[in-house]
This record gives sequence, C-alpha cells and structure tokens, in this order.
Amino acid sequence: MLSLRPNCECCDRDLPPESREAMICTFECTFCANCAEERLGGICPNCSGELVRRPIRPAAMLAKYPASTERVLKPQGCARGQAA
Repeated sequence: MLSLRPNCECCDRDLPPESREAMICTFECTFCANCAEERLGGICPNCSGELVRRPIRPAAMLAKYPASTERVLKPQGCARGQAA
C-alpha cells in the first residue's frame, strides 16, 4: 500500500493525500509536480525511475488507511543525475 508521503523531497512543499500535484516513482519517492518537471525532468534522483502522478486514495479508505506523516527531505536539495 502506498505510504502517501506528506511532502516534496526537494522543496518540502506540503502534498496532502488529495493533492494532484504529488509525483512518485516505484519506490514511492515523492516530489511536487513543479520539482518533478522543472528540476528533475520526470526522473527520480534517487533511483532514476520515472515519476508519475500519485493516485488519490478515496476518503473512506484514507480514514481506514491514513497517509504517512513522516517527512522526507533532501537537505542538499535535488537535481537531475543524483541517483545512487
């Protein structure tokens, strides 16, 4: 099940579970649409995977399976080509 992380790893922008601006890779690294497109060119800087729009969890399921509250942030910021 997706953890629905609450923020962009690059700029720390809030990304609530209902946000259509959240982008994820297959490892659930999470970025806002602006950082994903403008800074990262649609590629995850952690794994080099494709960034796609995160799906919205229906409200009833969100109540049963809440989103994560753990914030992940790259203190050095992020840029294309940082994948390990």
